Amino acid sequence: MGSTSINSNLIKHYTDYLRLELSLSDNSVEAYCHDVHLFLQYLEAQTISTEIDGIAQDTIENFFAYLYDMNIGATSQARILSGLKSFWRYLIQEGLAEKDPTELITSPSLGRHLPEVLSYEEIQKMIDSIDLSQPTGHRNKAMIEVMYGCGLRVSELIGLQISDIYREDGFLRILGKGSKERLVPIGDSSLRILYQYIEGARLHIMPKPKFTDTVFLNSRGTGLTRQMVFLMVKDLAEKNHITKTISPHTFRHSFATHLLEGGANLLAVQQMLGHASVSTTEIYTHISDDLLRETLLDYHPRMKKDKR
Repeated sequence: MGSTSINSNLIKHYTDYLRLELSLSDNSVEAYCHDVHLFLQYLEAQTISTEIDGIAQDTIENFFAYLYDMNIGATSQARILSGLKSFWRYLIQEGLAEKDPTELITSPSLGRHLPEVLSYEEIQKMIDSIDLSQPTGHRNKAMIEVMYGCGLRVSELIGLQISDIYREDGFLRILGKGSKERLVPIGDSSLRILYQYIEGARLHIMPKPKFTDTVFLNSRGTGLTRQMVFLMVKDLAEKNHITKTISPHTFRHSFATHLLEGGANLLAVQQMLGHASVSTTEIYTHISDDLLRETLLDYHPRMKKDKR
């Protein structure tokens, strides 16, 4: 048996098999193929051979460790594993693989170690429930929009400066972990809501000298603390009867999960999150700013809604 590589042509044949032989729905076919594409992106990003014969169990295990590092939850990981198991069943049936490297891998039991994922509807419900007649209303709405719309850490959110907003270009300059800077695209909807706060409610606050450039301020004119953001998120969740255990980080986790489940490029999402590992940093620096913004506009559910 000659060595075969996982490539777009093979995935097309797999697509036909799912549709014609198994009679799966279009949504199911798309989901199964997305899982294979995600795995292929990982192999290419890590410069691992895509030859089927060379893919062993540890390659699959490392892939799921990679997803874990990207904050992809246990439920999504289990679905992706199911997709890969289906793909290898097809490869063995077609005589393209002799053994199944996914056979001994069980569904991830990582849920308790990772934050919950909010659905798009739950996030929208929380945003809609914010009382804009209150002094903090527009600020809190803008904070949720930016956390979810850009996938920011809470420390990045409260440290955001007005001078870091490139309004015309649709980007934020973010100072992340280890003082590493990155550019993160921001969609038109989130940008509009952010400036409704900056050019509205924020003008009524007199910033203290050290906080004149800080975006999100409290009533005393100083910056917010992580605890203040946590309490705001907790209150919104309780107000909307959301029983999931959530924190500000939940919006960042939901951002990544929703983009990847929508079919976004794995590398672009990782760069937006600022999660580039040592072994793949070079690859991510080659992703253009235009691709990052295009990824957000094409795959983030709020951007899809705006484009209708």
